[in-house]
Amino acid sequence: MKHHFDTEAVHLSEGNFVTSSSKINPIYQTTAFTFSDLEDLEGFYQGKSKYLYTRTGNPNTDELAAAVANLEGAPAGVATSSGLSAIFAGILSVVKAGDHIVATNDIYGGTYTLLAHELKDFGIDVTFVSFENREEIIKQIKPNTKLIYTESITNPLLRVENLEQLVEIAKEHNLISMVDNTFATPYLLNPYLKGVDLVVHSATKYIGGHSDVTAGVLVGHEDLIAKARTKVVNLGLNLNPFEAWLGTRGIKTLSVRMERHVKNAQVLANGLKGHPGIRKVYYPEFVSEKGNGAIVTIDITGKCDVSKFFKSLSWVKIVPTLAGVETSVSYPLGTSHRSLTNELREQLGINEGVVRISVGIEDAEDILAVFQDALNQSIL
Repeated sequence: MKHHFDTEAVHLSEGNFVTSSSKINPIYQTTAFTFSDLEDLEGFYQGKSKYLYTRTGNPNTDELAAAVANLEGAPAGVATSSGLSAIFAGILSVVKAGDHIVATNDIYGGTYTLLAHELKDFGIDVTFVSFENREEIIKQIKPNTKLIYTESITNPLLRVENLEQLVEIAKEHNLISMVDNTFATPYLLNPYLKGVDLVVHSATKYIGGHSDVTAGVLVGHEDLIAKARTKVVNLGLNLNPFEAWLGTRGIKTLSVRMERHVKNAQVLANGLKGHPGIRKVYYPEFVSEKGNGAIVTIDITGKCDVSKFFKSLSWVKIVPTLAGVETSVSYPLGTSHRSLTNELREQLGINEGVVRISVGIEDAEDILAVFQDALNQSIL
């Protein structure tokens, strides 16, 4: 039946024009999925069909979650709108009002703010403690403690967490363990395979890999992920299809990118040690047979003008994030950790000289040269 122009304009393009199988999963850039009749619609609620509305699920977000879960060796995962929303969903899958969390004190500033301030409004209490001392961790565990939280490589001072100890404590005290594995990535570490219950990634970083995606992924035990997925749906923490598609595309080159990132970071860390403008070079050791990570953090001495150092970085970008293919730097005191108290920053060693370097995939000699030159130019 022929329709008027206005109707044809709306519906003409709705036919199925796919005549062959796509090599790459298409982008399901749609808010909702259609049903042939009411019986078909009811079938969704009976588990006979998978998709209803993109907030409740989408093939692209499911593909990203499944890919990260597979790399981590976990049975299930859920994709979210950011790393922080993945952390939030993971926490709410375990704790409720009246419960308590024990967390390491040397975590990413955004996570610290979420745990220390925002969770209070949910009636959730958090105690921060150094995870370097096993007895100090145990001392903070209360009868209402439900979750123990840390990062596999901490941000920004790159302490490598003792995951075996974490799992041991969690099992001894009947706690759920949760680890942010963003810095290590599944390329270097698989916390779930070591016994960690929930593993979270800011897929904005190395999973996406090209500084054009904001996303998070939480993986772990199926029962916990089912609860987390409910939180994602009901709190609107879902990821949009295009971002998920970009994240999945990024995973395809994760291994080759990380190989170069890690090798370059080792060259930079070794090359900067002993420079008169640097008090300390932070770089992990014994993370994995594949290497020790792609982040190098330096503590510039008072012999250097920090402001001039940043101005002298030539082609290196100053950003509040990390993990793109381009080498970049961030200033924790002025960005990621600015909300921390002066006392805590001093306790952790995050001072005006601390600079976090996200090492890119450029030529290692060029990366080392630009930092040596910036340091030399900034010496007073």
